[in-house]
Amino acid sequence: LSPILNQTQVQTQKSIDAYAEWDTWETINAVKAAIEFFHEVTLVEADENAFETLRQLKPDIVFNIAEGFNGMSREAQIPAILDMLQIPYTGSDPLTLATCLDKSRTKEVLSYNKIPNPKFLLVNSQEEADNLDFDYPLIVKPVSEGSSKGIFSSSFAKNLSELKSEIGRIVAEYNQPALIEEFLPGREFTVAIIGNGNEAEVLPVVEIQYNDFPEDFIPIYSYEAKWILDTKEDPLEVFSCPAKIDKKLEDKIKSTVLQTYNILRCKDWSRID
Repeated sequence: LSPILNQTQVQTQKSIDAYAEWDTWETINAVKAAIEFFHEVTLVEADENAFETLRQLKPDIVFNIAEGFNGMSREAQIPAILDMLQIPYTGSDPLTLATCLDKSRTKEVLSYNKIPNPKFLLVNSQEEADNLDFDYPLIVKPVSEGSSKGIFSSSFAKNLSELKSEIGRIVAEYNQPALIEEFLPGREFTVAIIGNGNEAEVLPVVEIQYNDFPEDFIPIYSYEAKWILDTKEDPLEVFSCPAKIDKKLEDKIKSTVLQTYNILRCKDWSRID
């Protein structure tokens, strides 16, 4: 197997969280060690040399954890190369990965299939928010990022002035449109799925808790929550697994998650918030 990783590229983003999506060497080495119990492992960097490296290497299968770089379809780059080279790989195909990285496209697909999700609007400028018919508070985020990139406490907009400020920040710092959503109060869960088709299995529901965070902390799993307040040196109790929920709510969450997984044509594994 050849894990595809992304560590050395230098991005031109102006944001402080430019590298939030990339894995540390600690994570990479842990994955490598686990796979080496069963296979010979070669690490391959997901850069502009990846095509030729993979063409020459001809691995039996690729364990793909590449984020890619440059552009809104970056997560589809390595799977597309592997499809061209007819090399098997783990995880979803280019279409699914490109769709899921674009939050607005994902929400359009889910809305069409009647999967409940917050009311939303995609904007490219502050002026587009002037006649917005949404109920505050709102959440504002980059449309094509992961790992809470671009999501800070300020992303929680309570009025038009705060909303416009966030739109301006996102467009300027991330060079992409801003996704505006109505804020959903209540508990927050994240759920993993593994497998395919009728054999896809929903793993235990995990609740994200904010009890250990400062009293004035806005309960969103932001960049501050993940990377500043919860550290290896001073860890917080963030995850509760399995979540303390009744059977009715658990069944509803798992049913919605599995529908979403299949509608988006995810393959092998996924995680849905």
